[in-house]
Amino acid sequence: MHIGEVARLTGLSVKTVRYYSDLGLVPESARSASGYRRFDTGAVVRLEFVRTLRELGLDLATIRRVLEKQENLTTVAAAHAEALGAQIRLLRVQRAVLRALARRDPTPEEVDRMTRLAQATADERRRLVEEFLDAIFEGVSVSDEFAAKVRAGAPELPDDPSDAQVDAWIEFAELVRDPEFRERLRAMSRRTFGSQDRPAPAPPSGAEAARTAALVAEKAGAAAAAGLDPTSREADAIHDELVAAFAASAGREPDAAYRAELLENVRTGYEPRAERYWQLIAIINGWPPIPSVMPAWAWFADAMTARR
Repeated sequence: MHIGEVARLTGLSVKTVRYYSDLGLVPESARSASGYRRFDTGAVVRLEFVRTLRELGLDLATIRRVLEKQENLTTVAAAHAEALGAQIRLLRVQRAVLRALARRDPTPEEVDRMTRLAQATADERRRLVEEFLDAIFEGVSVSDEFAAKVRAGAPELPDDPSDAQVDAWIEFAELVRDPEFRERLRAMSRRTFGSQDRPAPAPPSGAEAARTAALVAEKAGAAAAAGLDPTSREADAIHDELVAAFAASAGREPDAAYRAELLENVRTGYEPRAERYWQLIAIINGWPPIPSVMPAWAWFADAMTARR
């Protein structure tokens, strides 16, 4: 067959067939007396194979190695499929970011931040979280078990994120880059776990801490929701019950010294941005929503401050 017939049978242009032939991808069978190329049916089959691999995105150098048996097609296909998968995941995130831009009237700074998100790979997003956690644990005597739990809960933006997940990741990325927030968490961690210079007191058990936290959410949360003034006499009973519960969990007496210590602990731990951090992770990871308990802790802190 002459080159025009081969082009017609394969759907390629004459120029492309000639180019592939010059590269040695599809060797000609013979030359006519006037020097024109001639191809056999094997060349047609080979050209169709080359065209298919090109349509799948393989480069000509890789295709040549496959044809010359220097590379295994199975291995090449698997590697290329993985590369395409990474590209598709990135494109999905970029699409979600563009949708987020379309929903708002962003400032130039927001456009810049969202552009960086759209361009970031999954590995780059993980490195952002790891660097943040390394920073807040630096110099803190945190246990390996606790650190592992926090790292295990790191956010992972899905391959095809929802609008809410993209919005949550944008807010999360800004939050963990905030130097003031990082220093605040370091201070909270040092007070809870201690540091090389200042060992922390033995904390109550996890069950006891969960019980007292639930009691604050229940009692102080209900009082805050009802609009009860934390400085009023009507709030005395709730205040006294909560302080007594904390003292019992710590094996202490609810005296003035303990109340001052407890108030300092509550004030140090009162950080709405820390709660927001976990709420954003829940959205990104698809966990159940985390309700806010900060109003309850604010009410409890105000109640203790009024009774010093």
